[in-house]
Amino acid sequence: MKKGNTIFFKNTPRILSYAAICGSKEKEGVLGQYADITLQDDMYEESTYEKAECKMLSTAISLALNKSGLEEKGVDVLLSGDLLNQIISASFAARDFTFPFLGLYSACSTMSESILLGATLVDGGYANAAVCATGSHFASAERQYRYPLELGCTRPPQAQWTVTGAGGLVIGKADKGIKIVNGTMGRVCDFGVTDVNNMGAAMAPAAADTIMRHFEDTGTSPEDYDLILTGDLGALGSRILKDLTWEKGFDISANHVDCGEIIYKVIESEFQGGSGAGCSATVLNSYILTKMDAGLYKRILFAATGALLSTVSSGQGESIPCISHAVQLEV
Repeated sequence: MKKGNTIFFKNTPRILSYAAICGSKEKEGVLGQYADITLQDDMYEESTYEKAECKMLSTAISLALNKSGLEEKGVDVLLSGDLLNQIISASFAARDFTFPFLGLYSACSTMSESILLGATLVDGGYANAAVCATGSHFASAERQYRYPLELGCTRPPQAQWTVTGAGGLVIGKADKGIKIVNGTMGRVCDFGVTDVNNMGAAMAPAAADTIMRHFEDTGTSPEDYDLILTGDLGALGSRILKDLTWEKGFDISANHVDCGEIIYKVIESEFQGGSGAGCSATVLNSYILTKMDAGLYKRILFAATGALLSTVSSGQGESIPCISHAVQLEV
């Protein structure tokens, strides 16, 4: 069933398993004790950062698959994407598996988009099991979107760190596991931000738009959720999101948390926190879902956010269009 921009899943697709791997900087924060693998060296025994990013993603997929108890022949599709040109991390990682691959690009919101699409395929009977995954690497993202690390450029105070990490989960039909109740499809929002270092300000309007439309479509309010979890707004973007929703009559300040805001130590040298496709993927598939399985959270609205820019568009002075997709998870 569909209402507005929200798909309601009548056959209750569930998260069968999940896994996350994170880098050396990320393990010092909240992920340290929850991620399945924490790296000592962000090169991950590879010769380039791009190869390391691909290896992390492949590892996260394998870990989630192993935890589910399914063999590769029991998986119908892999839904994955990343931040690199032509989503090479995802497509190259897909070479390691025998199941079909559907490549996605939703920038940092790829985790929530893949869950929404995977749940739709399973709920509709088009797949018995779907793997959803994404990741990113600080060094590869800096090289592509901003400045190579070798230049030693000064980071402005509004900047975020692209997370080095990857997360994946398996969606299927079962009698137990975390339920995927519905999903709200995002719309592209562009408020004219052109600063490639200010991702939080660019993405906050898209998050606000999707979250408020989700409330309208589902008849829920902020108080109905234990947690309203956004993806990678960071500290500044999180404050902007709260202001935008408050202006429209929704006060999410009591239960809103942003993955980028909590992933690192809360100190000034971390600037605005984390971003990147691996940000929400690692936090969700380690800390958050573990807490849900433990019963700490009963109902979560997960709305990852993505900035749909490219190196070409930024160089031409284009503003940054953004998007956010949301899924409602329940125990």
